[in-house]
Amino acid sequence: MAQRLATEYVKTCLTLTEAEMIQFMKLFEEQGVHTEGKATGDGSREIVLRDDSGEEVVLTFLKQGDRYACEGSCRVSDPKLANLIRKAVSQFKGDAIVNRIYPAFTMKYVYKRGSVVQISEIVSGKHKLVYEYKDTVGQLERLYRQQHVEQQISQVYVRIDELLDERNRSESAAGQRTVDEQLARLAHKLFELEA
Repeated sequence: MAQRLATEYVKTCLTLTEAEMIQFMKLFEEQGVHTEGKATGDGSREIVLRDDSGEEVVLTFLKQGDRYACEGSCRVSDPKLANLIRKAVSQFKGDAIVNRIYPAFTMKYVYKRGSVVQISEIVSGKHKLVYEYKDTVGQLERLYRQQHVEQQISQVYVRIDELLDERNRSESAAGQRTVDEQLARLAHKLFELEA
């Protein structure tokens, strides 16, 4: 098996609450990674992660309302530290583009909301798709909803035809006005459904 040279977090996006920030730091500390938090004047936080070899990763979390957002990149040589950052991205539902660099190739992982949605192998600048998440259930739900609306539209058209026949049979002006009001409501409903 190829020896990984480094892990590069090309683009990492994490948004944490105050409580999650404490859990984030605890995740690393429990695995022997020294963490140091520094507050800045604007309420933002700088988190320094340092492993036993002395490798440091600095993550800056900007204060945004009641949350802290980190968007950045880093390169990590230590597999243990790289794995802990991966766990943090997964646990805290982050987004990331991660390159795992090997001597002859690179594996690119794309995370959305903490889950891997795509894996590619890069050799000599050429990308080969290895895995891609397909939201089959979501696609089926959208298709069902789409068909459900089409069924409702068909039902409205049937009701409009019935009301038009009723209007043609009606001999009183009051009866025709009542049908016209119902037709107006159905026309509006049809407009909403087709939109």
